[in-house]
Amino acid sequence: MSRRTEEIPQNDHDPTDTAQGEPDGDRPQGLAKPAAATSEDPAKPAAARTANGAEPADGPDTVPDPGSDRQRPARSWEAVRHLLVRLHFYAGVLVAPFLLVAALTGLAYTVTPQLDQLLYGDQLRVEKVGDAPRPLAEQIAAARAAYPEGTVASVVTPPSAEDTTRVVLAIPELGEKQRTVFVDPYTAEVRGELTTWFGSTPLTTWLDDLHRNLNLGETGRLYSEVAASWLGVTVLGGLVLWLGRSRGQRAKSARGALLPDRKARGVRRTRSWHAATGVWLALALLFLSATGLTWSNYAGERFGRLLDAANGNAPALDTALPGAQAPVEDHSEHAGHGGGEATADADPADFDAALTAARDAGLGGTVVVTPAANAASAWTVAQNDNVWPVHYDRVAVDATSGEITARTYWADHPALSKLSKLGVQGHMGVLFGVVNQIVLALVALGLTAVIVWGYRMWWQRRPTRADRRALAGRAPERGAWRRLPLPVLILGIPAVIALGWALPLLGVTLAGFLVVDVVVGAVRRQRRTA
Repeated sequence: MSRRTEEIPQNDHDPTDTAQGEPDGDRPQGLAKPAAATSEDPAKPAAARTANGAEPADGPDTVPDPGSDRQRPARSWEAVRHLLVRLHFYAGVLVAPFLLVAALTGLAYTVTPQLDQLLYGDQLRVEKVGDAPRPLAEQIAAARAAYPEGTVASVVTPPSAEDTTRVVLAIPELGEKQRTVFVDPYTAEVRGELTTWFGSTPLTTWLDDLHRNLNLGETGRLYSEVAASWLGVTVLGGLVLWLGRSRGQRAKSARGALLPDRKARGVRRTRSWHAATGVWLALALLFLSATGLTWSNYAGERFGRLLDAANGNAPALDTALPGAQAPVEDHSEHAGHGGGEATADADPADFDAALTAARDAGLGGTVVVTPAANAASAWTVAQNDNVWPVHYDRVAVDATSGEITARTYWADHPALSKLSKLGVQGHMGVLFGVVNQIVLALVALGLTAVIVWGYRMWWQRRPTRADRRALAGRAPERGAWRRLPLPVLILGIPAVIALGWALPLLGVTLAGFLVVDVVVGAVRRQRRTA
């Protein structure tokens, strides 16, 4: 066998290896491998034609249709692979741009803690660590003297000895956002103020919006949900295709699936890097897909229903004071960071009383002290330690007597609530500190490389003969679903419907791909009969 024959690369999106005019990385410039016979090729073997001379609709594997002279596709398990190939192709070509944007914006978001320290270090850090912090009442008084507008919504104690205290002011003109005043806890000196959103600095808020919605509001959130919905499907489909191919055509060892083939040339070399990198990133990408969907618009609403049905929500803290006539429960996951509805400031001394009671009850680390909503309610003190091991205990405090009236423990949260909370923190890169940031950055860079390699494969598979040039590689064979085994159809159709319900944007875009596929098939059939 000649060198030219044995090193013809295989088409990643053509499992039968019958790609037309595919360039060979080892072939001299200007030469292309012979094109496979097509339905338009008069030299196509007669065995591939039907009894009356017509071409089969979607592929060469057909069987007689009883009671008709037409041929129908033969069912086989290989059709499952063909279908996955076409689905992976559509996702790669049409959805990959969404994934690329999500990867790059997510990469930028991973370094927000460092960027915050660089840009807002004067507000976030103290000049000199003192012996002991001043009372909260004194720090609040200094903040209110400098910024008298609005009301005190909460106070966040410093995360470390080098950090400032945050006095959060609710200002109606800012809507969901707040004005946060940063105070040196050792001198009660005001270090500055920032407009924040649930505790995030302006830069972090902007990058968060860029990642979630491209700074386009609710309309832009469709992009991130499409990306998160298809990411998991694309990863799982790619794993099935690559691991199945590795078993059949590469070394029967883990090396064949986990490492790229450095001896390959052309499209095979690109495919091996694309697939092997995808295998290494698979678990992290599936994690990002699942956690990202939990707070998306449509899939997130479905996830909320699941939590409700499974009693998986975080326990509510009862803030009603004993003997109060109108119990008030705090259901907010972000209690203490939002703009409160109070019309007048609480007594600053009560902040110290509530903090002292919470500390005596065992709440250590960073805490958020939130004033009572009204005279019938207790104050809330909530732990806010997001780095593992996390601390999310909360207490309701009667600031007048210093009595703890209610408490919720992180240990008592349902499993689904814990997984959801920890998943979000891991997705945001804060759960394991700098290590979490590094891992997410590497995953984002890896996903970017996988997408670039995917488009390179598409380009490398384009026909290169002088009479058959094309801008990009052709799509895989269509119509594989008509050759699927009956068990796959019987189980697969309900599964796809259920998945489309759980992930609505995945279902809508998948239906769009199907419509495109049907239209393309109809156009091709019309051309054949013309």
